[in-house]
Amino acid sequence: MGKTAIVIGGGFGGLSAAALLARDGWRVTLVEKNGQLGGRSRYWHKDGFTFDMGPSWYLMPEVFERYFSLFGKKRSSYFDLKPLDPYYKVFYGEGETAALTPRFEENKELFESFEKGGGAALEEYMQQSTYKYEVAMEDFLYRDYKHIGQFFNRRLMTEGLRLGVLGKLDRFVSGYVQDRRAKQILEYAMVFLGTNPAQAPAIYSIMSHVDLKLGVFFPQKGMAGAAEGFAQLCRELGVELVTNAEVKRITTKDGKAVGVETTKGTFEADVIISSADYEHTESSLLEQNLRTYSQSYWKKRVVAPSMFIAYLGIGRKLENLEHHNLYFAKEWDSHFDTIFKDPAWPNDPCFYLSCISKTDPSSAPDGCENVFLLVPVAPGLEDSDAQRERYFQHIVEHVKQVTGEDLGKDLLVKRLYSHRDFIQDYHAYQGTALGLSHTLMQTAVFRPRHQSKHVKNLYYTGQYTHPGVGVPMVLIASELIAKDIQETYGR
Repeated sequence: MGKTAIVIGGGFGGLSAAALLARDGWRVTLVEKNGQLGGRSRYWHKDGFTFDMGPSWYLMPEVFERYFSLFGKKRSSYFDLKPLDPYYKVFYGEGETAALTPRFEENKELFESFEKGGGAALEEYMQQSTYKYEVAMEDFLYRDYKHIGQFFNRRLMTEGLRLGVLGKLDRFVSGYVQDRRAKQILEYAMVFLGTNPAQAPAIYSIMSHVDLKLGVFFPQKGMAGAAEGFAQLCRELGVELVTNAEVKRITTKDGKAVGVETTKGTFEADVIISSADYEHTESSLLEQNLRTYSQSYWKKRVVAPSMFIAYLGIGRKLENLEHHNLYFAKEWDSHFDTIFKDPAWPNDPCFYLSCISKTDPSSAPDGCENVFLLVPVAPGLEDSDAQRERYFQHIVEHVKQVTGEDLGKDLLVKRLYSHRDFIQDYHAYQGTALGLSHTLMQTAVFRPRHQSKHVKNLYYTGQYTHPGVGVPMVLIASELIAKDIQETYGR
């Protein structure tokens, strides 16, 4: 009958790992706590609106293409992509805006308008960003690290300074541009890696290549539609997908995982992969003596932000917004301080607005807009209904002042989502939306292990492990552990 594998969690991490093991001949059962697959990439339907609940940026398309090629498939057989133009719109306050587009010459002109020589500086910056990205893809991202010697390899030792592993991103960017608007465009992606640009390793300047060179796309039916494509691949490969099955315990015998106990019964397995929250898996599903990391370990981690999210259905068109919209506060350090130094609800926060009905009219009724409003906030904050409503009213006024759009007017649908929802729906540690921040000491070999230290046939994929946060990184993590399992157990 072949060997059996259990995958815990039906997000991109779980689905991608399940398909790879099925390809290699394993009989795979995936168990998902919620009633819908996709993990954070789920739908919420209400009164004719269809909301993407989680990730909304489709980046690094070549990682998706590579993944499907591992099966002799094409991504286009599972979901379509539409390139966005502009990529996104930036609001700087006081009526100032900027648009980043697929046309690099236009982006150079924008940087030149910020400061003299800005266009040439952007071109030079992008050259190093592209170089770092190519090195990272070849030598770092698709490589597992089981001990520190594998991380400090010859390439890193000979080119470490050029790659920017040890320096900080904000200081590195300042070596090219001085205008704060230009710097913010080159650094903002760190927020979505759960990191303050002042603390992020300079190697993450690769994100500018991802952002401005590889392009920004929109999957058919949103990111939840992309997750449906991965679920379709799993079904084609014979993976059993079980929803509404919350795992309560990983059962072990003589230091080996032998199955999982769920709300839908017990499943036996020769190998178990968890794509659920790493801390939750260890602290709630395993006996204490079998945990790789103690509670003191987790308390010392730099936890990535939670998110205050408002899903809004608005009964009119919003003329000032594009598909992706960002606001960068003039003094954005104060926002980062409320996340990483002195946890509090930020008063003048940066925010992200997605209006996917600009690209996908089917996501909203005729004449309406589908809006996803997100503010990065510190994990572990008080998250009562009263606090949410107060903050929502504050943010609506803030958005109105910045963009000129009143999101509280003609409001047909409203749902607020934050810390306690991330905990309830995903067992997210401290309500984090992203896992662990990408600081130097939480990069590569310094992130939680892919393989349990005490339960040899228990593996982890997802945003906590190397290479880290973001759907493309999660797909790479699954490829790494599938390769490890194949080498250990055969196909």
